[in-house]
Amino acid sequence: MDALKLLRSLTAIPAPPGQEGDLADHLEDLIAELGLKSSRDPKGNVLVGALHPKPRIVVTAHMDEIALLVRRVEADGTLRVTSLGGLYPWKLGEGPVEILAASGPILGVLGFGSIHTNDPASRAQQARERPLDWSLASVFTGLDADTLAELGVRPGTRVVVARNRRGILELGAHVAGYFLDDRADIVSWLLALERLGSIDGVLFAATASEEVGGEGAQYLLHDIRPEVCIALELGPIVNDAPSKLTAATSIWVNDGYSAPAAADLDLVEEVAASIGASIQFQAFSRGGSDASCSAAKGLCARHFTLGLPMENSHGFEIMHRDAMENLTKLTVALIQHLQRD
Repeated sequence: MDALKLLRSLTAIPAPPGQEGDLADHLEDLIAELGLKSSRDPKGNVLVGALHPKPRIVVTAHMDEIALLVRRVEADGTLRVTSLGGLYPWKLGEGPVEILAASGPILGVLGFGSIHTNDPASRAQQARERPLDWSLASVFTGLDADTLAELGVRPGTRVVVARNRRGILELGAHVAGYFLDDRADIVSWLLALERLGSIDGVLFAATASEEVGGEGAQYLLHDIRPEVCIALELGPIVNDAPSKLTAATSIWVNDGYSAPAAADLDLVEEVAASIGASIQFQAFSRGGSDASCSAAKGLCARHFTLGLPMENSHGFEIMHRDAMENLTKLTVALIQHLQRD
Protein backbone atom coordinates (compact mmCIF):
# COMPACT_ATOMS: atom_id res chain seq x y z
CA MET A 1 0.00 0.00 0.00
CA ASP A 2 1.24 3.49 -0.89
CA ALA A 3 0.93 5.78 2.15
CA LEU A 4 0.34 9.06 0.34
CA LYS A 5 -2.17 7.52 -2.07
CA LEU A 6 -4.04 6.06 0.88
CA LEU A 7 -4.01 9.42 2.65
CA ARG A 8 -5.53 11.18 -0.36
CA SER A 9 -8.32 8.61 -0.63
CA LEU A 10 -9.14 8.78 3.08
CA THR A 11 -9.18 12.58 3.46
CA ALA A 12 -11.43 12.90 0.40
CA ILE A 13 -14.37 11.25 2.18
CA PRO A 14 -16.36 13.29 4.74
CA ALA A 15 -16.85 11.51 8.07
CA PRO A 16 -18.22 13.75 10.84
CA PRO A 17 -18.90 12.22 14.26
CA GLY A 18 -21.95 9.99 14.07
CA GLN A 19 -21.87 9.83 10.27
CA GLU A 20 -18.74 7.86 9.40
CA GLY A 21 -20.47 5.26 7.21
CA ASP A 22 -19.01 6.23 3.82
CA LEU A 23 -15.48 6.20 5.20
CA ALA A 24 -16.13 2.91 7.00
CA ASP A 25 -17.30 1.37 3.69
CA HIS A 26 -14.10 2.51 1.97
CA LEU A 27 -11.99 1.25 4.84
CA GLU A 28 -13.63 -2.17 4.73
CA ASP A 29 -12.81 -2.37 1.01
CA LEU A 30 -9.15 -1.56 1.76
CA ILE A 31 -9.06 -4.19 4.49
CA ALA A 32 -10.50 -6.76 2.07
CA GLU A 33 -7.71 -5.90 -0.41
CA LEU A 34 -5.29 -7.03 2.32
CA GLY A 35 -7.02 -10.40 2.40
CA LEU A 36 -8.46 -9.70 5.86
CA LYS A 37 -12.00 -9.81 7.20
CA SER A 38 -13.64 -6.92 9.03
CA SER A 39 -16.85 -6.34 10.91
CA ARG A 40 -18.75 -3.32 12.18
CA ASP A 41 -20.30 -2.97 15.62
CA PRO A 42 -23.52 -1.08 16.48
CA LYS A 43 -21.55 2.11 17.25
CA GLY A 44 -20.00 2.07 13.78
CA ASN A 45 -16.47 0.97 14.74
CA VAL A 46 -14.71 -1.07 12.03
CA LEU A 47 -13.03 -4.10 13.60
CA VAL A 48 -10.34 -6.49 12.37
CA GLY A 49 -9.68 -9.47 14.62
CA ALA A 50 -11.67 -11.70 16.93
CA LEU A 51 -13.79 -10.41 19.81
CA HIS A 52 -14.00 -13.89 21.36
CA PRO A 53 -11.98 -14.80 23.24
CA LYS A 54 -11.53 -11.23 24.38
CA PRO A 55 -8.41 -9.63 22.90
CA ARG A 56 -5.54 -8.63 25.15
CA ILE A 57 -4.50 -5.67 22.95
CA VAL A 58 -6.68 -3.18 21.06
CA VAL A 59 -5.13 -0.82 18.50
CA THR A 60 -7.23 2.20 17.51
CA ALA A 61 -7.23 5.04 15.01
CA HIS A 62 -10.35 7.16 14.71
CA MET A 63 -12.35 7.68 11.52
CA ASP A 64 -14.26 10.82 12.41
CA GLU A 65 -13.35 14.42 11.71
CA ILE A 66 -14.25 17.68 13.42
CA ALA A 67 -17.30 19.22 11.75
CA LEU A 68 -20.33 21.47 12.14
CA LEU A 69 -23.88 20.74 13.22
CA VAL A 70 -26.99 22.61 12.07
CA ARG A 71 -28.74 24.12 15.07
CA ARG A 72 -31.33 26.25 13.28
CA VAL A 73 -32.70 26.76 9.75
CA GLU A 74 -33.79 30.34 9.05
CA ALA A 75 -36.81 31.08 6.85
CA ASP A 76 -34.57 32.27 4.02
CA GLY A 77 -32.61 29.02 4.09
CA THR A 78 -29.60 30.35 5.98
CA LEU A 79 -28.20 27.78 8.39
CA ARG A 80 -26.96 28.58 11.88
CA VAL A 81 -24.33 26.12 13.01
CA THR A 82 -22.23 25.05 15.95
CA SER A 83 -19.13 22.90 16.26
CA LEU A 84 -19.10 19.12 16.52
CA GLY A 85 -15.75 18.41 18.13
CA GLY A 86 -13.01 20.99 18.58
CA LEU A 87 -13.50 23.05 15.43
CA TYR A 88 -12.89 26.80 15.77
CA PRO A 89 -14.13 29.41 13.25
CA TRP A 90 -10.68 30.92 12.83
CA LYS A 91 -9.31 27.50 11.88
CA LEU A 92 -11.77 27.04 9.02
CA GLY A 93 -12.56 30.56 7.78
CA GLU A 94 -15.01 31.34 4.99
CA GLY A 95 -15.46 28.99 2.06
CA PRO A 96 -17.39 26.09 0.56
CA VAL A 97 -18.95 23.43 2.76
CA GLU A 98 -21.20 20.44 2.19
CA ILE A 99 -24.44 19.93 4.06
CA LEU A 100 -24.89 16.18 4.48
CA ALA A 101 -28.66 16.08 3.96
CA ALA A 102 -30.69 12.89 3.99
CA SER A 103 -31.21 13.26 0.22
CA GLY A 104 -27.49 13.75 -0.48
CA PRO A 105 -24.85 16.46 -0.08
CA ILE A 106 -25.79 20.09 -0.71
CA LEU A 107 -23.21 22.78 -1.35
CA GLY A 108 -23.15 25.88 0.83
CA VAL A 109 -20.85 28.73 1.76
CA LEU A 110 -19.71 29.32 5.33
CA GLY A 111 -19.45 33.04 6.01
CA PHE A 112 -19.18 35.72 8.69
CA GLY A 113 -20.67 38.69 6.84
CA SER A 114 -19.22 41.77 5.15
CA ILE A 115 -16.58 43.91 6.86
CA HIS A 116 -17.42 47.33 5.37
CA THR A 117 -19.39 48.61 8.34
CA ASN A 118 -19.05 49.93 11.88
CA ASP A 119 -22.63 49.03 12.77
CA PRO A 120 -22.56 47.50 16.30
CA ALA A 121 -25.18 44.94 15.22
CA SER A 122 -23.06 43.62 12.37
CA ARG A 123 -21.22 40.35 12.74
CA ALA A 124 -18.02 41.95 11.47
CA GLN A 125 -18.08 44.62 14.19
CA GLN A 126 -18.87 42.04 16.86
CA ALA A 127 -15.92 39.96 15.66
CA ARG A 128 -13.66 42.99 16.05
CA GLU A 129 -14.74 43.43 19.66
CA ARG A 130 -14.88 39.86 20.98
CA PRO A 131 -13.55 36.40 20.16
CA LEU A 132 -14.90 34.95 16.94
CA ASP A 133 -17.32 32.11 17.70
CA TRP A 134 -19.90 30.08 15.84
CA SER A 135 -22.77 32.39 16.85
CA LEU A 136 -21.37 34.82 14.26
CA ALA A 137 -21.29 32.22 11.48
CA SER A 138 -23.88 31.29 8.89
CA VAL A 139 -24.08 28.92 5.94
CA PHE A 140 -25.61 30.32 2.74
CA THR A 141 -27.47 27.67 0.75
CA GLY A 142 -29.36 29.57 -1.96
CA LEU A 143 -32.44 27.53 -1.01
CA ASP A 144 -35.42 28.42 1.15
CA ALA A 145 -36.35 26.65 4.37
CA ASP A 146 -39.18 24.63 2.82
CA THR A 147 -36.93 23.29 0.06
CA LEU A 148 -34.22 22.42 2.57
CA ALA A 149 -36.77 20.58 4.71
CA GLU A 150 -37.87 18.54 1.70
CA LEU A 151 -34.21 17.64 1.11
CA GLY A 152 -33.81 16.49 4.71
CA VAL A 153 -31.93 19.44 6.24
CA ARG A 154 -32.87 20.08 9.88
CA PRO A 155 -31.25 20.70 13.26
CA GLY A 156 -28.71 17.92 13.72
CA THR A 157 -27.68 17.72 10.06
CA ARG A 158 -23.89 17.62 9.71
CA VAL A 159 -21.92 20.22 7.73
CA VAL A 160 -18.38 19.42 6.56
CA VAL A 161 -15.52 20.92 4.58
CA ALA A 162 -16.37 20.67 0.86
CA ARG A 163 -14.61 18.04 -1.22
CA ASN A 164 -12.80 20.64 -3.33
CA ARG A 165 -10.95 21.74 -0.18
CA ARG A 166 -9.86 18.24 0.82
CA GLY A 167 -6.77 17.87 -1.32
CA ILE A 168 -3.31 17.05 0.04
CA LEU A 169 -0.48 19.51 -0.62
CA GLU A 170 3.09 18.28 -0.98
CA LEU A 171 5.62 20.73 0.49
CA GLY A 172 9.07 19.23 0.09
CA ALA A 173 9.54 16.80 2.98
CA HIS A 174 6.09 17.64 4.33
CA VAL A 175 2.43 17.22 3.39
CA ALA A 176 -0.55 19.32 4.43
CA GLY A 177 -4.33 19.14 4.40
CA TYR A 178 -7.47 18.98 6.47
CA PHE A 179 -8.12 15.96 8.71
CA LEU A 180 -4.65 14.46 8.79
CA ASP A 181 -5.89 13.93 12.34
CA ASP A 182 -6.76 11.07 12.18
CA ARG A 183 -6.75 9.93 8.55
CA ALA A 184 -2.94 9.82 8.48
CA ASP A 185 -3.08 7.55 11.52
CA ILE A 186 -5.56 5.29 9.73
CA VAL A 187 -2.88 4.98 7.03
CA SER A 188 -0.40 3.76 9.67
CA TRP A 189 -3.12 1.51 11.13
CA LEU A 190 -3.68 -0.07 7.70
CA LEU A 191 0.04 -0.45 7.04
CA ALA A 192 0.44 -2.17 10.41
CA LEU A 193 -2.37 -4.54 9.48
CA GLU A 194 -0.70 -5.23 6.14
CA ARG A 195 2.52 -6.24 7.93
CA LEU A 196 1.02 -8.14 10.85
CA GLY A 197 -2.18 -9.60 9.45
CA SER A 198 -4.71 -10.99 11.89
CA ILE A 199 -3.05 -11.95 15.19
CA ASP A 200 -4.58 -13.88 18.06
CA GLY A 201 -5.24 -11.60 21.00
CA VAL A 202 -4.96 -8.35 19.00
CA LEU A 203 -7.97 -6.37 17.77
CA PHE A 204 -7.59 -3.45 15.34
CA ALA A 205 -10.40 -0.89 15.66
CA ALA A 206 -11.09 2.12 13.43
CA THR A 207 -13.25 4.02 15.85
CA ALA A 208 -16.24 6.32 15.52
CA SER A 209 -17.01 9.58 17.32
CA GLU A 210 -13.59 10.07 18.92
CA GLU A 211 -13.71 13.84 18.42
CA VAL A 212 -16.74 14.15 20.71
CA GLY A 213 -15.26 12.30 23.68
CA GLY A 214 -13.87 8.97 22.50
CA GLU A 215 -17.36 7.47 22.29
CA GLY A 216 -16.57 4.67 19.84
CA ALA A 217 -13.56 3.35 21.72
CA GLN A 218 -15.33 3.47 25.08
CA TYR A 219 -18.35 1.62 23.67
CA LEU A 220 -16.02 -1.08 22.36
CA LEU A 221 -13.74 -1.36 25.37
CA HIS A 222 -16.58 -1.38 27.90
CA ASP A 223 -17.21 -5.08 27.27
CA ILE A 224 -13.71 -6.12 26.22
CA ARG A 225 -11.72 -4.49 29.04
CA PRO A 226 -8.40 -5.30 27.32
CA GLU A 227 -5.11 -5.18 29.13
CA VAL A 228 -3.64 -2.75 26.58
CA CYS A 229 -5.06 -0.02 24.35
CA ILE A 230 -2.75 1.60 21.79
CA ALA A 231 -4.18 4.74 20.17
CA LEU A 232 -2.65 6.14 16.99
CA GLU A 233 -3.02 9.90 17.08
CA LEU A 234 -1.41 13.21 16.22
CA GLY A 235 1.40 14.84 18.16
CA PRO A 236 0.45 18.53 18.07
CA ILE A 237 3.24 21.10 17.95
CA VAL A 238 2.56 23.30 21.00
CA ASN A 239 4.70 25.59 23.15
CA ASP A 240 4.03 23.86 26.46
CA ALA A 241 4.86 20.39 25.09
CA PRO A 242 7.86 21.13 22.86
CA SER A 243 8.51 18.90 19.87
CA LYS A 244 9.73 19.17 16.30
CA LEU A 245 7.88 18.77 13.01
CA THR A 246 9.91 15.75 11.98
CA ALA A 247 9.18 12.10 11.19
CA ALA A 248 10.01 11.07 14.80
CA THR A 249 6.93 9.61 16.51
CA SER A 250 5.45 11.55 19.42
CA ILE A 251 4.80 9.62 22.65
CA TRP A 252 2.07 11.11 24.87
CA VAL A 253 3.16 11.08 28.51
CA ASN A 254 0.13 12.98 29.80
CA ASP A 255 -3.03 14.69 28.55
CA GLY A 256 -6.33 15.99 29.88
CA TYR A 257 -7.52 12.51 30.86
CA SER A 258 -4.73 10.20 31.96
CA ALA A 259 -1.01 9.43 32.06
CA PRO A 260 0.52 6.08 31.07
CA ALA A 261 2.48 4.13 33.67
CA ALA A 262 6.13 5.15 33.90
CA ALA A 263 7.20 1.58 33.12
CA ASP A 264 5.19 1.66 29.89
CA LEU A 265 6.91 4.86 28.78
CA ASP A 266 10.22 3.11 29.47
CA LEU A 267 8.98 0.18 27.40
CA VAL A 268 8.19 2.40 24.39
CA GLU A 269 11.65 3.92 24.64
CA GLU A 270 13.20 0.44 24.74
CA VAL A 271 11.18 -0.78 21.76
CA ALA A 272 12.02 2.35 19.73
CA ALA A 273 15.74 1.88 20.47
CA SER A 274 15.55 -1.76 19.40
CA ILE A 275 14.44 -0.76 15.89
CA GLY A 276 16.57 2.41 15.69
CA ALA A 277 13.52 4.71 15.73
CA SER A 278 13.65 8.31 16.91
CA ILE A 279 10.85 9.36 19.25
CA GLN A 280 9.88 12.50 21.17
CA PHE A 281 7.97 12.65 24.46
CA GLN A 282 5.17 15.19 24.99
CA ALA A 283 3.15 16.16 28.07
CA PHE A 284 -0.06 17.89 26.98
CA SER A 285 -2.10 20.37 29.00
CA ARG A 286 -5.29 19.49 27.10
CA GLY A 287 -6.62 16.88 24.70
CA GLY A 288 -7.22 13.15 24.84
CA SER A 289 -7.08 9.97 22.79
CA ASP A 290 -9.12 6.79 22.53
CA ALA A 291 -6.59 5.21 24.88
CA SER A 292 -6.41 7.94 27.53
CA CYS A 293 -10.18 8.54 27.57
CA SER A 294 -10.76 4.82 28.03
CA ALA A 295 -8.05 4.46 30.68
CA ALA A 296 -9.56 7.30 32.68
CA LYS A 297 -12.78 5.27 32.95
CA GLY A 298 -11.05 2.01 33.82
CA LEU A 299 -11.73 0.40 30.44
CA CYS A 300 -8.14 -0.74 29.91
CA ALA A 301 -5.28 -1.47 32.31
CA ARG A 302 -2.43 -0.01 30.25
CA HIS A 303 -2.52 2.63 27.55
CA PHE A 304 -0.20 4.07 24.93
CA THR A 305 -0.80 7.02 22.62
CA LEU A 306 1.58 7.25 19.67
CA GLY A 307 1.36 10.39 17.56
CA LEU A 308 2.30 11.88 14.22
CA PRO A 309 4.01 15.27 14.86
CA MET A 310 1.61 17.82 13.42
CA GLU A 311 1.34 21.60 13.06
CA ASN A 312 -1.97 23.49 12.86
CA SER A 313 -3.93 20.79 14.70
CA HIS A 314 -7.67 20.88 13.97
CA GLY A 315 -6.99 23.14 10.99
CA PHE A 316 -5.02 22.81 7.76
CA GLU A 317 -2.56 20.38 9.29
CA ILE A 318 1.08 19.82 8.33
CA MET A 319 3.24 16.74 8.96
CA HIS A 320 6.43 15.11 7.70
CA ARG A 321 5.69 12.75 4.83
CA ASP A 322 7.74 9.94 6.46
CA ALA A 323 5.96 10.16 9.81
CA MET A 324 3.29 7.62 8.81
CA GLU A 325 5.90 4.97 7.99
CA ASN A 326 7.78 5.59 11.25
CA LEU A 327 4.56 5.35 13.26
CA THR A 328 3.78 2.07 11.49
CA LYS A 329 7.18 0.58 12.35
CA LEU A 330 6.93 1.56 16.02
CA THR A 331 3.35 0.28 16.30
CA VAL A 332 4.28 -3.09 14.79
CA ALA A 333 7.35 -3.41 17.02
CA LEU A 334 5.39 -2.48 20.15
CA ILE A 335 2.64 -5.01 19.39
CA GLN A 336 5.22 -7.75 18.76
CA HIS A 337 7.00 -6.95 22.02
CA LEU A 338 3.76 -6.97 24.00
CA GLN A 339 2.80 -10.28 22.41
CA ARG A 340 6.03 -11.85 23.66
CA ASP A 341 5.50 -10.66 27.25
